[in-house]
Amino acid sequence: MSTTTPAVVPLTTQDAEVLVTAAGHAAEAAGVTVSVTVLDAGGHLLAFRRDDRAVLISGETSTRKAYTALQLNAPTADLVDLVKPDGAFHTLPTALDRPLLFIAGGVPVHRDGRLIGAIGVGGGAPEQDHGFATAAVEALA
Repeated sequence: MSTTTPAVVPLTTQDAEVLVTAAGHAAEAAGVTVSVTVLDAGGHLLAFRRDDRAVLISGETSTRKAYTALQLNAPTADLVDLVKPDGAFHTLPTALDRPLLFIAGGVPVHRDGRLIGAIGVGGGAPEQDHGFATAAVEALA
């Protein structure tokens, strides 16, 4: 008896544009300027948005948030306590070639229950960024 797992459609550039646009609109509605990064399941950049009014480092922040959400398959907002001293991931951020960022605003993207990518938003308060990223993922569904 053969058991094969059905293929899951990967995150496409069209999906990535939907995510970027939805996060951008959510941020604009809140009066916040943000950068948005969307990665595919392999960690490759699919889409990026940087508003010239956003803090310059927000682009690097959004990318690292997306990367963290992708690598750990969890919203970065749910991981903050794990990196505090004596937390389960206390040494993880420095153990990798590309440092992770445990600040709210990174959210994994799933399709049919499988991880297909991640979105990161940077530029607002962490709670705002998390809301913008979550709204974008909901818009894709």
